[in-house]
Amino acid sequence: MPVTSVPPPLERAIEDYLTYLRVERGLSAATIRAYRGDLADFASGEGVVESWAAGPDAARRHLAARTRRGRPDDPGLAPTSLRRRAATIRGFYRFAYGDGLIDRDVAAHLDLPRQPRLLPETLTVAEVDTLLEAAPDLRARALLELLYAAGLRVSEALGLDREDLSTDGGFVRVIGKGDKERLVPVGDIALDWLARWLDEGRPALLTLADVEPLRGGPLFLGDRGRRLARQQAFAMVKVAARGAGLPAAVSPHTLRHSFATHLLEGGADLRIVQELLGHASISTTQLYTHVTGERVREVYTRAHPRA
Repeated sequence: MPVTSVPPPLERAIEDYLTYLRVERGLSAATIRAYRGDLADFASGEGVVESWAAGPDAARRHLAARTRRGRPDDPGLAPTSLRRRAATIRGFYRFAYGDGLIDRDVAAHLDLPRQPRLLPETLTVAEVDTLLEAAPDLRARALLELLYAAGLRVSEALGLDREDLSTDGGFVRVIGKGDKERLVPVGDIALDWLARWLDEGRPALLTLADVEPLRGGPLFLGDRGRRLARQQAFAMVKVAARGAGLPAAVSPHTLRHSFATHLLEGGADLRIVQELLGHASISTTQLYTHVTGERVREVYTRAHPRA
């Protein structure tokens, strides 16, 4: 399409883009509303209506202004929201150039902000102890002990069958992401709680199953004798967290994060932690070195007389 000598008004260009997203890209109404809100905010900036088609400066000024945080009158955007806003504006400019609405490839000069590196939430050793003590029943205690002792994903723990647990060998056989198998050690305290669950809690539930259990049946059973559901596992952790006075954000994955962090703080080799967690890439495991580094700084700041 030939480039117009005079660009259309910004409002019309935005409407053309939203129509394109709805008709040709098939985006949902909710997504279109989000795009409309981002672009309306962009268009409301000082001087944007007059200069939007001249080059990348209008968009750059807008995004720079939205990075200002901490002021009551101009709080700015969180890093994830800023990245989404930048992607929206860049997509709009890519459409405008490709459709001949502007004669400069502005999108090529707009960089997305770096994806923020979100550090996992962890508990201290004392908080983990408090959480475990607050488990509502034997089944929950055995599950939470295993999640922390072996650093399992909740899906991995709930997918275990009885034959996957070796109480004599002190390990569990886990099928992780990509159907990769690994053997993970389980400490004595968790093994003791699992043995109690196997002897005192699980047998009665196992009789409720309608079919002959394969491989000894699920290690963790729900109230009807079937494999414990993910929602039930999350609910158990939430109940324990409330009883322990811990934040509502605590989840089964918090125990996995805490497992990795506490191992590294205790001097474990990063490669060993990678193997235990079942991470395909060491870069994923390295995230925990940032967590332990933050904790070292916190302790230093709190304890050193000249910090």
